Amino acid sequence: MEWQEIVGYIGSVLIALSLMMKNIVRLRKVNLFGASTFAIYGLLVNAYPVLVLNSFIALVDIYYLVDIYRKKDAFSLMPVLDPNHPYLNKFLDFYSDDIKKFSPEFNRYKIEEANYYFILRNLVPVGIFIYKMRSLDEAEILLDYAIPDYRDLKNAKYLYYAASEFLKEKGIKNLIAKSEVDKHRNYLKRVGFKEDTENKNIFRKKL
Repeated sequence: MEWQEIVGYIGSVLIALSLMMKNIVRLRKVNLFGASTFAIYGLLVNAYPVLVLNSFIALVDIYYLVDIYRKKDAFSLMPVLDPNHPYLNKFLDFYSDDIKKFSPEFNRYKIEEANYYFILRNLVPVGIFIYKMRSLDEAEILLDYAIPDYRDLKNAKYLYYAASEFLKEKGIKNLIAKSEVDKHRNYLKRVGFKEDTENKNIFRKKL
């Protein structure tokens, strides 16, 4: 197998992988790399139809990625006053399998005296934030979940930075989260949580 063929196979694999992704931003990024690689392959082997088609696909990916990152979303928090609200239950049921991947310990039937908030993005419910007070100024996060199509950290940046005043107004100065799941742990670190020095499964953030 010549090295040009390897380039072609890499491009094909990346394009195939992109089509299996639910997150539209990740799909566009991987598809961009795949199409660009496959375009290079077309150039190397003088397959100009392959070069032209994949160059066009790469340009389309760039266009939509730029549009996504330039777009200013409108975020807001909507409280759920009734923990048995039908829409809340349907939301948690619909995404239950995905929620378990990141927060396997979450069990809404064992929650007492918690606060529930939908994270709205352009009025679309894209996430759920559930916490309970541990003390007068510390809250424990029971669930911070974003649906797959909107898992780009923008929800979290809004919640923990732009909307942090909302939490402070409730007297919250410190947040605590618990996780043994690597992906969730990495997410917590990316949004400013620090590992507890004594227990690596506990993360803390000061507001």
